[in-house]
Amino acid sequence: MNITKLVRPFFSSRLRAIDSYTSQAEAIQHKVFRHLIREAASTEWGREYDYEHIKSYQDFQRVPIQTYEEVKGYVDRMRQGEKDVLWPGKVNWYAKSSGTTNDKSKFIPVSKAGLHNIHYAGGRDAVALYLAQNPHSRMFSGKGLILGGSHDPDCYVKNSSASDLSAILIEHINPLVNLYRIPEKKIALLNDFEKKREQIARSAMNARVTNISGVPSWMLAVLKRILELKGTDNLTEVWPDLEVFFHGGVAFTPYSAQYKQLIPSDRMHYLETYNASEGFFGLQNDWTDPAMLLMIDYDVFYEFIPMDEWEKEQPTPVPLSGVETNQNYAMVISTACGLWRYMIGDTVKFTSKTPYKFIISGRTKHYINAFGEELMIDNAEKGLAVACAETGAQVSEYTAAPVFMDADAKCRHQWLIEFAVRPDSVAHFGEALDRALQEINSDYEAKRYKNMTLQPPEIMVARQGLFHDWLKAKGKLGGQHKVPRLSNSREYMDEIITMNH
Repeated sequence: MNITKLVRPFFSSRLRAIDSYTSQAEAIQHKVFRHLIREAASTEWGREYDYEHIKSYQDFQRVPIQTYEEVKGYVDRMRQGEKDVLWPGKVNWYAKSSGTTNDKSKFIPVSKAGLHNIHYAGGRDAVALYLAQNPHSRMFSGKGLILGGSHDPDCYVKNSSASDLSAILIEHINPLVNLYRIPEKKIALLNDFEKKREQIARSAMNARVTNISGVPSWMLAVLKRILELKGTDNLTEVWPDLEVFFHGGVAFTPYSAQYKQLIPSDRMHYLETYNASEGFFGLQNDWTDPAMLLMIDYDVFYEFIPMDEWEKEQPTPVPLSGVETNQNYAMVISTACGLWRYMIGDTVKFTSKTPYKFIISGRTKHYINAFGEELMIDNAEKGLAVACAETGAQVSEYTAAPVFMDADAKCRHQWLIEFAVRPDSVAHFGEALDRALQEINSDYEAKRYKNMTLQPPEIMVARQGLFHDWLKAKGKLGGQHKVPRLSNSREYMDEIITMNH
């Protein structure tokens, strides 16, 4: 039964609200700001920084910029059951995220307000914006395959539970949504990804699936297993009504060719989402434009640190109204989950201010700037796309790091790449990548001038399954775990190279 036409009217008022982003962005963000300050004024944090007397953004600037290390003590107390610390009441759920310098994992608070007004709001709007773009959609004529992480009660803290964010969302989702999603909850929340992949594949392979949602790398592993079980290399034969993939977590570019090969359908659409453990921030509202719309009326107040301020001891953030297009910014958020002026670790670049649209350009820690080249993930993705197009290659996974000085006193970037389809020549691929990066990034080009600072990049071919094996060895298969694309040190690279032999 196709109820898509019946569902559409329920999104009309929401689409009108999103339309107002174009002309009322600053007013919308100010309203969010006032709401967050008012709600948190009676918390321990609010009293410490005198939220009662914060009347303007200028007043708010007395609150210090935070990293996880600065708020960890507060979060630990909240996990022990203390109330009214960073956000009113008791917070029971914590999204388990990749670790910091001092800890294996971060535990990001997920309050009831944040769950509904940030995370679920993003899922609702993803559907609303997709249906607005596709008047012929039959999305609700079948089911959605939602690939999430594991739910694992935090055995070390009695008063809270910690899981991948996606597991928290599945655990508390409206029961009506379960009528239109697979797999069943007990499969979706399994810890062992390899066991989960098998059970999801077997439960979904004969279902009528119209939409899929998840991290591209992990979804690809599930889809390939389904194709193996069905004895075909064409997913359209398995799910003829499949029409959209809502993806996020990692850049889609390295996987695009593989998906289009597996799903050779003109009716298939791909929409990027920017949802993280800390919140839901962006949605692609036009599938012809890779930039995402900044979702400004959730319970998130945004600030942005220009990257030329990043290394300063006291960087100066700007509110949304202060950003410029085509500049890299580190994103800072304040949310209804109790994160205040919190550096999420991502960098973004705005492509438009009417409305505010952006791309994720990289990570504040995942970049290479060993020699002044300032290579961001966005540069790497674009360069790899050019090299793939020129050599017929397809990239499954990759990581890159600097070689600071070899036996011949030469410096370079070292790329370890697992190919789904090998290039016509690895040397040709390296030349194409190098040339593209010089065209994209003027700092990289300057450092490559006459090989004076940087030598040509070194391309190393990874064996099949290398990155899967490395993540498995780290206990990070599935969920929101991802391969670090760029690193300014050799910590990850040396570990993975050791496994490659």
